[in-house]
Amino acid sequence: TLSGIDIALWDLLGKKEDAPVFQLLGYKHAFGKLPYASQLFGSDAQETFEKAKAARARGFRAIKFGWGPFGRGTVADDLAHLEAARAGAGTETLVMIDAGTVWGDDVVLARRRLEALKRIGAYWLEEPFTNLAVGAYHDLSVSTPGIALAGGEGCNNFEQANLMLSYGGLSFIQIDAGRIGGITIAKKVADIARTKNIRYVNHTFTSHLAMSASLQPYAGMEQDHICEYPVELKALARDLTVNRIMPDEHGLVRPPDAPGLGMEIDLDTVKKYLQDVDIRINGKRIFYSPSLS
Repeated sequence: TLSGIDIALWDLLGKKEDAPVFQLLGYKHAFGKLPYASQLFGSDAQETFEKAKAARARGFRAIKFGWGPFGRGTVADDLAHLEAARAGAGTETLVMIDAGTVWGDDVVLARRRLEALKRIGAYWLEEPFTNLAVGAYHDLSVSTPGIALAGGEGCNNFEQANLMLSYGGLSFIQIDAGRIGGITIAKKVADIARTKNIRYVNHTFTSHLAMSASLQPYAGMEQDHICEYPVELKALARDLTVNRIMPDEHGLVRPPDAPGLGMEIDLDTVKKYLQDVDIRINGKRIFYSPSLS
């Protein structure tokens, strides 16, 4: 809720000042980010291969697979998915792997996958452990063979993110502006990450409205060049906005160069999901759902 309020206030301020949020944050312009097609592993290796092949055909130069069966079976099972992902993506495409915190804080289980990850040239291993398992993150970060670690999407305040930055051995910090406290706190994390030579990456797996919010905190940071781009949106997330953030002719994405977040809400879509709420305490109305127009 606090994150939503913070994001909404930045959007309103941008509209009042007739400026994109990233300019209000001090950036002169927004650098293009390389989007990675963010999707789930297939139910089997063949489906993972087909998903990777389809994303590559759509022009994505980076693809991430996560969750699903990965890490829940044998090392051989995981290797089959990893090799399928690489085969479908091709040799020149970046391939990221998201373990979805499947190993809790068990470093031994994670280490067993390092050789397979190295074999396919994984760009990073994301969230092998639960949020704030900084000891496990650090131990894996110094293990052999070395794999770049990414994490941080579970952080819901600055202090948690700072712990991950300071002690987790991360190469990439992934922050969700809709969870950490909004654009204000996300920008603070991006600034601290720069001083520690850790790359900042947005976390977005919902709507293009959320994507715009998540891009603003690091839009003007040229060295932080990777962007999560969900490709398996639910109907509400897909249809929430009239406009979308699409890759340009170079395959890069930027937040809209328009006031605020630059996104137009589709009220017809919102109305489909609207539930009337009327809250009263001792007969006094405290809140009721406003009408949409």
